[in-house]
Amino acid sequence: MSERIRPSQKAVSFTESVIREMTRLAMEHDAINLSQGFPDFAAPEEVKEAARKAIADDINQYPITWGAEGFREALARNYRDRHGMTWVEAGRDITVTCGSTEAMIAAMLGVLDPGDEVVVFEPFYENYGPDTIISGAVPRMVTLHAPDWTFDERELAAAFNERTRGIVINTPNNPTGKVFSREELDVIAGLCQKWGTIVFTDEIYEHIVYGGAVHVPPGAVPGLEDRTVTISALSKTYAVTGWRVGWVVAPAPLSRGIRSVHDFLTVAAPAPLQEAGETALGLPEEYYRRTADEYRERRDLWIETLRETGFAVEPPAGAYYVMADIAGFGFPDDVRFARHMVEDIGVAVVPGSSFFSRPELGAHLVRFAFCKRLETLKEAGERLRALRPRHLRP
Repeated sequence: MSERIRPSQKAVSFTESVIREMTRLAMEHDAINLSQGFPDFAAPEEVKEAARKAIADDINQYPITWGAEGFREALARNYRDRHGMTWVEAGRDITVTCGSTEAMIAAMLGVLDPGDEVVVFEPFYENYGPDTIISGAVPRMVTLHAPDWTFDERELAAAFNERTRGIVINTPNNPTGKVFSREELDVIAGLCQKWGTIVFTDEIYEHIVYGGAVHVPPGAVPGLEDRTVTISALSKTYAVTGWRVGWVVAPAPLSRGIRSVHDFLTVAAPAPLQEAGETALGLPEEYYRRTADEYRERRDLWIETLRETGFAVEPPAGAYYVMADIAGFGFPDDVRFARHMVEDIGVAVVPGSSFFSRPELGAHLVRFAFCKRLETLKEAGERLRALRPRHLRP
């Protein structure tokens, strides 16, 4: 076979998604899947009914490429009223995409040029590195330090230079649950203004915060309004991860590039599900309070379970993941521990090293997703009791 019959160099530089791999192994071993972040409970009935009605009403053809007008208007109102992003206009600043995954890659392809550098905090959601590479950019990693998962201001400043075109922020954060504070965002804003840098902010967990944590959208921070690309989706807030309806909110000069890429990447997001999205965005505030309270109950149950079974762990401030320290179990690394968990214990987790550019930084960690019914978490807890921490072994 000709040596030219091969995948691209970009493609072979990626490995299979570790998260999706663990889901596959969970199915193979009949394990409880606490690796991939999808709920195992029902989406809101009124949102599902809106989707059914839209299909029945024959809203089944291509919508406007950058999103159905009613859905974009609902999104614009949400960002203006809820987050104080008064500059957002539905006609020019919002692009509806096939999930937040497409939103991020479309945004990077629409804004970045080959050779641009992008600052990425680690631990990171596993798509961000490949996204920068696909767009021809160069990732520059800055480590978030446990237990509060904050950055060292000197390390962050050292990552910026005249080639720094972008920085990726995920708040609330996957995998750590960190919620970036206003003070941290002010530091980032100063650096972005100094170097002319654009913020790509993934806020898909914006409604899932705990205790005194407050979600602050970077696009509402003074100094970042004209340089922030905000990404989110219906997936997590409304328990519809399979619908693949996301969006990008960006100032018009950036939206023009993002819309051009989106048009040729996927054309449009599903029309009837955008109609249902308009209904979702119109749910009362009680829905968001109840959702946060229910996730807090799951979080507290799971943190207690992990501590009882030998893990060292701190409660996350947001999202529905927790990074747990496995040092007490005596395994040589996180990958072998995760294999033991899925094959022998019957609970699937994600090795912590997959969230770092240098695997050794996460070799003592695994990530659990607790976006499951309480019954599922209790059953997973029972299975964890078969683990033997090092100090309890004969």
